[in-house]
Amino acid sequence: MSISLLKTLIAIAEEGSFSAAAVRIHVSDAAIGQQMKRLEEHFQVTLFDRSNRSPALNQLGKALVPKARGLIHAYDTLLDDLTGDAVLFGELTLGSVPSAIRGLIPLSIKQLMQNYPSLHISVVPGLSSDLLHLLESGALDAAILSQPSRMGANLNWQPFVEEPLVLVTSTEITENDPLVVLREQPYIHHTRRGAVGLLVEACLAANNISVRFSMEMESIESLTSMVSHNLGVSIVPDICVPDPMFSKLRKIPLPSGSGTRTLGLLSRSDCSKLRLVDRLLEQVKQVVLANKVIGL
Repeated sequence: MSISLLKTLIAIAEEGSFSAAAVRIHVSDAAIGQQMKRLEEHFQVTLFDRSNRSPALNQLGKALVPKARGLIHAYDTLLDDLTGDAVLFGELTLGSVPSAIRGLIPLSIKQLMQNYPSLHISVVPGLSSDLLHLLESGALDAAILSQPSRMGANLNWQPFVEEPLVLVTSTEITENDPLVVLREQPYIHHTRRGAVGLLVEACLAANNISVRFSMEMESIESLTSMVSHNLGVSIVPDICVPDPMFSKLRKIPLPSGSGTRTLGLLSRSDCSKLRLVDRLLEQVKQVVLANKVIGL
């Protein structure tokens, strides 16, 4: 029996349905159904009530879920006590805000994958609020995101860098006064669903700055692409490990006290791969230091 069948069972239990579990683990509804049929055939029991349109765990299925979690934990830490280190098999599922995926993430996991050649890393991009939800539901082992405004007691927050907010413009704009630039140029805003969008709104309010909104973007990457084509200006974090496009933008400092974004690594306290998460954090801090920014 594949350990992935038990992981699918847990996903169904946590998400509440086959369809929601399918979205979480990136497979079709039909694949979920086939996997659970195989699991039932292996144990020669019925784990789901299929009398309604949407199958639901029966009492036996619900009772199996905590045992499945225990088996997965034992599987992930199989050789820990024998080797003194985490010899890991399977997958580390890492969430990340998109602004870290083009630079920070690949540089950080490169050494990790060399140290753990049997490890498969799955990177899930998303806004900080979405990643927090996925982590709380158990869909992620860890996530690199902006500091959450709320955190459950079962979560472990480890900040590693503060990125000051800066005004970014194309190289075609030569004005150095940020207030003049913001007054004269169209403004491209990061979505208000994101942590950065809320930080920037607070920054504008604190400095009593009025802007002329022209666009709203879902990610810093798409936003900076628009800025690079001189379609507007924006306030964003000064990304600690920037991609080439961000590096080419003009960055104008804002008035003192305009705010910062704190990036950190968030994980569940009951995560079976905490030692691996700690190794990842070590790599992240090394990459940040190599890029000459102030770490935490």
